[in-house]
Amino acid sequence: MPRKRPFSAKRKKQQLRDRRERKRSDAPAAPDSGSGSRERGGDAAPAEPGEPAPPAPRRHDPGRFRLQLGGPRAEALARRRRRAQEELLEPLPEAALELDPDTVYGPGLDFPRRPPWSFAMSPEELRVREEAAFGTFLRALDTQDGGDVAPFEHNLETWRQLWRVLEMSDIVLLITDARHPVLNVPPALAAHVTQELGKGLVLILNKVDLAPPAVATAWTHLLCRRVPTARVVPFTSAPQRAPPAGLQRRHRRGGGGWSQALGPRQLLEACESIVGGEVDLSSWRARLERAEEEEEEDEEQRQETAGAGDSDGDSDSDPASGPRQWQRYRGGVLTLGCVGLPNAGKSSVINALVGRSAVSVSRAPGRTRYFQTHFLTPRVRLCDCPGLVFPSRAPPELQVLAGVYPISQLQEPYTAVGFLAARLPLPALLQLRPPSNAAGWTAWDLCEAWAEKRGYKTARAARNDVYRAANSILRLAAEGRLRLCLRPPGYTAQKDLWELHPETAALAELLEQGDPGVRGPAPPGEEGSSSEEEESDSGEEAGPGEATPPRSTAPLNPFAVLGEDEC
Repeated sequence: MPRKRPFSAKRKKQQLRDRRERKRSDAPAAPDSGSGSRERGGDAAPAEPGEPAPPAPRRHDPGRFRLQLGGPRAEALARRRRRAQEELLEPLPEAALELDPDTVYGPGLDFPRRPPWSFAMSPEELRVREEAAFGTFLRALDTQDGGDVAPFEHNLETWRQLWRVLEMSDIVLLITDARHPVLNVPPALAAHVTQELGKGLVLILNKVDLAPPAVATAWTHLLCRRVPTARVVPFTSAPQRAPPAGLQRRHRRGGGGWSQALGPRQLLEACESIVGGEVDLSSWRARLERAEEEEEEDEEQRQETAGAGDSDGDSDSDPASGPRQWQRYRGGVLTLGCVGLPNAGKSSVINALVGRSAVSVSRAPGRTRYFQTHFLTPRVRLCDCPGLVFPSRAPPELQVLAGVYPISQLQEPYTAVGFLAARLPLPALLQLRPPSNAAGWTAWDLCEAWAEKRGYKTARAARNDVYRAANSILRLAAEGRLRLCLRPPGYTAQKDLWELHPETAALAELLEQGDPGVRGPAPPGEEGSSSEEEESDSGEEAGPGEATPPRSTAPLNPFAVLGEDEC
């Protein structure tokens, strides 16, 4: 009997990859594959002679709604890596934080539109037309800009989700990040919503607690000038006081949950001004008043008052079954569609409005894969859309720091660290030891010093894991613990004017009123909680009979390990 040939693990992995590829595509299984008849659609009856072949069954694709962003080539990655190791970082003035919107979304930049369609079309005809229009858009963009466009969304399925949300919404809520709103407001999208679709537009300045009130006020006035028909509403799901200078601790949500959000009442007033009495929003106002009265009650009672039937379970992701013909305020129901870039906080806004964790949230971009609808009241419906990266000329480093590009997928994070270090004093904020050479810091030196401080080591050689340290620094910036807030053009010259502006004082007062103050401890096993934070928190109050230790004038570093700050 002949001896069996060995079947290696590498060959087994390749066999599994081939099987997944066959499931994702409509290609038939190989003749020697024993699972071909058991796959979906494998036992379909063949077509009779002279009859057209039946359409191939739609197969499940787990990566159908995954973010698909382009990236640089290997030569560019190697060139950036060498530059990060050799080029010295020079601190830039405060005026370098100003960003002109025209440099991000210049003239000629558009986004994929849905081609004209009707209910008379078959699903296959609509799908072919959408794919052809999307391919034409990509080719025209490559020809026009010649590779000058930053990475943007290339997944047609995600754009289909945006098309459906725009079609079914009465008012579009464009969620923007208060630290860099110009990156989150594509002019083509705003013009499409207000002019072509004729719908209301509300710009929600989310995470307003992560930006200085004067900067948020200046951005509000700039957005009102650039989009005059839109309303701008400041919003935050976890208000807190203006942060001090330095590295911030991870912000923990206290016992108040989502009911402590700042901005739902301002959003209601903006929607009332747009609706103009055509929809009865008294139930929404009553819900807000009831939430304010029950703010100090426990979480279970709030969930019972919110009701268990807020979601209609509409998660159909098949773009072929087009929506019904749009009719404004159909059935007396106001539909609010939340759109924007990834990691802008669309799902957090919906949770803050609903008052509970209605949709899942994550620090990583691309958590929402398909649109979901939730009823806030019987007259108000919320629609959560997946985040999309629109074509722009924004610096790729800014996309990474904004959380738009997944940090875990970066092949060269050192350029983004250098971009951040040129605008923030990272060595002082992170309390890093200076490098051996007295010439200055490079992006590579910063990452190596942070790896040494945090104890990041490679598995085999036990060298400093510079790549992991770079990703850690970028996550600190994306989470808002290292706060990089961009300024509108001309802010530095008029800084005193914006700081003394009446709206700045009003916004600061709102943040003070919405600050929950003392927050409860995080639940055990919370993801991302560190023992260093717990030790620093536990030492703030002295027990009975113990002397209170004197507080140090130097800022506390929650990442201090092994007592290196005492050296």
